[in-house]
Amino acid sequence: MTRSHVVLSTSQSTSIVHQTKYKLSSIFKKEQQYYHLFNFSLQWLLNNPLWVSSLLLVQQHFLAPMEGQNDEYHKKERAIAVTILVFASLSIASLFVAVSYYCYIRNKVGKRFKNRTYTESACDDKGNNFANLKVIAEKGLQVFTFKQLHSATGGFGKSNVIGHGAFGSVYRGVLQDGRKVAIKLMDQAGKQGEEEFKVEVELLCLLRSPYLLSLIGYCSESSHKLLVYEFMANGGLQEHLYPIKGSNNFCPKLDWKTRLRIALEAAKGLEYLHEHVNPPVIHRDLKSSNILLDKNFHAKVSDFGLAKLGSDKAGGHVSTRVLGTQGYVAPEYALTGHLTTKSDVYSYGVVLLELLTGRVPVDMKRSPGEGVLVSWALPRLTDREKVVEIMDTALEGQYSMKEVIQVAAIAAMCVQPEADYRPLMADVVQSLVPLVKQPRPAVKAGSCSSFHATQSPIATQSPKA
Repeated sequence: MTRSHVVLSTSQSTSIVHQTKYKLSSIFKKEQQYYHLFNFSLQWLLNNPLWVSSLLLVQQHFLAPMEGQNDEYHKKERAIAVTILVFASLSIASLFVAVSYYCYIRNKVGKRFKNRTYTESACDDKGNNFANLKVIAEKGLQVFTFKQLHSATGGFGKSNVIGHGAFGSVYRGVLQDGRKVAIKLMDQAGKQGEEEFKVEVELLCLLRSPYLLSLIGYCSESSHKLLVYEFMANGGLQEHLYPIKGSNNFCPKLDWKTRLRIALEAAKGLEYLHEHVNPPVIHRDLKSSNILLDKNFHAKVSDFGLAKLGSDKAGGHVSTRVLGTQGYVAPEYALTGHLTTKSDVYSYGVVLLELLTGRVPVDMKRSPGEGVLVSWALPRLTDREKVVEIMDTALEGQYSMKEVIQVAAIAAMCVQPEADYRPLMADVVQSLVPLVKQPRPAVKAGSCSSFHATQSPIATQSPKA
């Protein structure tokens, strides 16, 4: 009787095991290799003499003890059987939990990694070169042929070169309809030039603000990549603050009121990029040479070749290789590669210092301690007596001391070493608005010597390549 009872129990156990294996197979459908590992463990335990003997002992001595068996001996054997069964059960339970937990964690981490990879890939496409967007003629952009632009610039003659940059040269030109334009001829020697071309076209056809330089059109024929911008008669801000090395052009200095208005309009350009675009656009190369002035000395932010989409999360950042211009790059970005809108705020603060002092951001030919503009000016910006010492002598004292102190305080906040202490561009705009009461041009339009020296009225200006 006992023997038939044991055989029946073993058959039932085998049936249960097979049912369990079937259920586990469906549960771990996506983790077949781990299921096979678990299945192997079950088979090993099922064929293990220790496990089988423990089942037999429990069946024989615990569930159905034989008549006439010594009670004391039965108790000891029962205890041994229970101990073996408990140990074996705990072993298989632990194995089951461990494998299940491992599969759960692996699946969860795998999903996170997949999502993160997708997100980073999408951000990289958008942030680096907008490669997923096609360069097409839409939203008012005009498509030019290379022949048209070749004719507009006089065959890209050296006499029409008005600027050089890392990715090409900028030429003055006149279109067939008489419009004066600046034409950037992209240098195709490197991949970066191709990326800059795509970034500028895609960004400027989407972004519309009176404080950003307008893109009229482009040319993309074979290896020829050209961008056509609106004409800015008075060139870059840099030219009016200090002479450009190797340039024969003479541009008069700007008075204080004009400098204030330029500061406000440049701030509004950055505010638009940071606050009115989602995700925000980080310019990444704001500097005085990229702030252009029209015939009435109104300012527009230009050159978006290095622009990158920022994080849409509060306090977030994007990681990227460090690009920019020496003296304008925020310290945290230079050290870590973490880029935020506050990186642009730092660059803007350096431009404010240029407007105040008339000095270049980095000039190691100056006296010790004065070579880096930020380091030299920062301790003096909040001292009413010392702030006068840093003012541009070309202003000849023609400014409101109250306004100077306010602008100096804004500049000091913008160039703080810690990004969190810098203001938002919206706050900067609100601080500058009351100072610009009656905007007016400082000098007559077209006063740069290069403007009169050529038949084309385009001065040494426009977007730097």
